[in-house]
Parts: sequence; C-alpha cells; structure tokens
Amino acid sequence: VQLQASGGGLVQAGGSLRLSCAASGGAFSSYAMTWFRQAPGKERELVAAINWSGVSAYYADFLKGRFTISRDNAKNTVYLRMNSLKPEVTAVYYCAASSARQIIVPVTNVISWGQGTLVTVSS
Repeated sequence: VQLQASGGGLVQAGGSLRLSCAASGGAFSSYAMTWFRQAPGKERELVAAINWSGVSAYYADFLKGRFTISRDNAKNTVYLRMNSLKPEVTAVYYCAASSARQIIVPVTNVISWGQGTLVTVSS
C-alpha cells in the first residue's frame, strides 16, 4: 500500500489543521492506521492510531484531547484533526499502515509509511 500525506502548513497558535493520508494499492480497510510525528532533533513518536473499522482509537497522553483521528474506508483515507495548536506540536507528521487490523501499541508492525507533511505552529 502507498500512502500520501497532506494538509500540513503554517498556522498560528490556537488554530486548527486537518491532515489527510490517502492510501492506494492495498486493502486499506484491513489496516490499522497510525499518525506519528518527528520534531527537529527528536525521535519519531506516536500521536494517534485507529483500528481498521474506525471504532477504536488510541491517543498519546500529551495530546490532552486536542487531536482526533478518523478514517473513511470508502475514500481510503485517514485523517488527523488538530485543534488548539501550540508551537510545541511543530513537527513532520507521518501516517503509517500496520499489518494488524486492531491497534497494537507500541506500533512495531508498520508495513508502509507516508512521506510526511510539515506542521509549523507559530506563536
């Protein structure tokens, strides 16, 4: 499966963005999907994950309810809605497909990565 992430950009603190990750060439509805991020000088970390059907989601503790992951299997797309953005969330955001249908944390069964989309939040 190939993944194409989009929707990043420059936004002021307090603003919102919606990232999208479109999949092609695979059985999208069979995969759990995950958003990761990597800030400058830091390791890649999990942001949110969603199971194959969209019924179950997992969020990193640091998000404090500000982000929402969702998916539309008819459109082969997973989304990350980001609200109340703060400068510390500035990073490159990556989507990833897992070989499992359900969420497994830590996510070690990634079969495909998107190319990343840069989110920059200015103060």
